[in-house]
Amino acid sequence: MTTIVALAFLIPLGTALDRDVREDALADAARRSAMITGALAVSSDPAVVRRVIEAGGGNSTNPPVVHGLATGGTPRAGSQDVDQAIRDGSPVVADVPGGVVRLEPVPVAGRVLVVEVFVAEAALNAGTGGTWLMLILVAIGLVVASVIVVDRLAARAVSSARGLVDAALAVGDGNLELRIQPSGPRELAEAGYAFNRMADRLVTSRTDERELVADLSHRLRTPLTVLRLDADALDSDDTSVGSFSAAELDRRRTIRRIRQAIVTLEGEIDVLINTTRKTVSAEALPGSCDVSEVVRDRMVFWAALAGDQNRSHRVTGAQLRIPVPVPRAELAAALDAVLGNVFRYTPQGTAFEVAVSRRDGYIAVRVDDAGPGIANPDRALRRGASDQGSTGLGLDIARRVAQQASGSVSIDRARLGGASVVMLLADPDAAPRQVSRFGLVGRLAREKESATRRRWGRQRQTDE
Repeated sequence: MTTIVALAFLIPLGTALDRDVREDALADAARRSAMITGALAVSSDPAVVRRVIEAGGGNSTNPPVVHGLATGGTPRAGSQDVDQAIRDGSPVVADVPGGVVRLEPVPVAGRVLVVEVFVAEAALNAGTGGTWLMLILVAIGLVVASVIVVDRLAARAVSSARGLVDAALAVGDGNLELRIQPSGPRELAEAGYAFNRMADRLVTSRTDERELVADLSHRLRTPLTVLRLDADALDSDDTSVGSFSAAELDRRRTIRRIRQAIVTLEGEIDVLINTTRKTVSAEALPGSCDVSEVVRDRMVFWAALAGDQNRSHRVTGAQLRIPVPVPRAELAAALDAVLGNVFRYTPQGTAFEVAVSRRDGYIAVRVDDAGPGIANPDRALRRGASDQGSTGLGLDIARRVAQQASGSVSIDRARLGGASVVMLLADPDAAPRQVSRFGLVGRLAREKESATRRRWGRQRQTDE
């Protein structure tokens, strides 16, 4: 295609150059003819005209000839061409062997003389060979340059298409973090931008789906706690001691199956919540929420359940807006996990309280109960770290949420007599801590954190 375009451009150019050379040669012949015509206008004496011819190039190989006047020279034009010039009364250019002749009629004393000027083929084509060679070389150069340019453009397009294909395969294999740099022709660049947008939407969609799964799983566990409590309130399912009727034996076995199914379902939901929360925490962008709003919202449910079990409860410190750098769903899951443990592992009628406070660069969410407490807090926290047991899972969820906010989880003896689980979350609005210029940052930080925890324990009475 490029070769055709080059030839279509260069052939007319070469033809025009040939025409210009021919016209220049004929113009020179016209000038030589005009000299003779001027002489004939003055005198038709053959000797005078011959001297004019010799002065204008008469010694050349092909001197001009005057038909009808004895001026010497050899005529080349045929009689028909001469007659046509006389008949037309205007110059005529006719082809002859070796070139062309220009015939110009000149009326002289009642008759018409014809001045013939011969132009050789070499004069008509003077310089055109070099011109055509130059044009051929230009054409070859254009073709070579076009091939190189087309090759580079094709290589760029192929590279862009290959990169797009590789990225699509990587996304298909699960690598949703991969993005490409759009390049190549406009269509491929637009495809690259569309691919990046699609990948972003896939990441957002997958994160939203996992958050939805985690949230639904968490919502399922809350009513499941109610089912477990109701199942615990049923009669004994022991069939090993005593004599029972067939109906009573079947009823006790049914109670046992219900309790076993609830335990199994709790374990599956705990694993599902833990897995999805870990994935969402690793992929989701950091968010923030209002601690007081989350506490008030979740206590709407737990307060209703507490009323069914005759549990007295209260909420303190959740009146003012207190922002924390934790997504709302994450904080709600942690709070529900801790409260779920209270309802699961303390007898019905056991009181509990939830308190929110803010001090020393931390925000504390504290859940106290009046139950038997936790005999070995350190072991309970280690269980949470290893994801063993339902209580450990609840504490593990709370610990992970606290770590997202650069905080921690601690277990202590509550003022009500039972366990006190405190989630410390870093206060984003607190003034930055002063760094020791003696390099004792780590030790001072640990001492300050220990002092802060002791202060929280001593001042729980005044938080209300």
